[in-house]
Amino acid sequence: MELLEGLIQRDRDEFKRICNRLLSVCFLCRSNTVTKSDYYFVIKYKEKFAEYLNVLGYRLEINEEYGVIQLTNPLNYNRLKLKLYESILLLILRILFDEKKRELSASDEVIVNLGDVHDKFLSLKIRDKMIDKTTLRNVLSLFRRFQLIETIDKDLANEESRIIIFNSILMAVRIEDIKQAYDKLDIYRKGDKGDEEINSDETD
Repeated sequence: MELLEGLIQRDRDEFKRICNRLLSVCFLCRSNTVTKSDYYFVIKYKEKFAEYLNVLGYRLEINEEYGVIQLTNPLNYNRLKLKLYESILLLILRILFDEKKRELSASDEVIVNLGDVHDKFLSLKIRDKMIDKTTLRNVLSLFRRFQLIETIDKDLANEESRIIIFNSILMAVRIEDIKQAYDKLDIYRKGDKGDEEINSDETD
């Protein structure tokens, strides 16, 4: 492949691996220890990544202020439809991120616990009962896969268990004003089960 000419074999292998990771998970976060080295590798070869992924119909978006790399698809292919509770929890995490971030310095991680999530869900009165533990665990696993969060504590039945919310949430849920997130949740409260979408593009 002419695009990779001049790269040593190890970097060629890394290039292929990271391209496949981006196609699978959409985001790379500088603040995530699992993907930090991948993030910097893409920064180093961003022109090559952008050119290669563009051939496949994707757009590489890099926000160095957030420390996030996102793969988007202008043709709206490979978008993931979120279920109702997945959409609700994504918006709740976005709201909690904004609320916590105002209390922190720019470099601090945003950490919430499951109690914060439960409290926000109940306070919004979206549904009569809380999300069951199995559903919550599955939703958090999905968001973890897409580099939106990381679980610090493994016991997801404990309200004190902590979650890191990465800056990628800002690119996954692009809203000008946090009020827009509340407006969307109000739609769900009224019974509209319209889907959100994620992966290879931002939610709308």
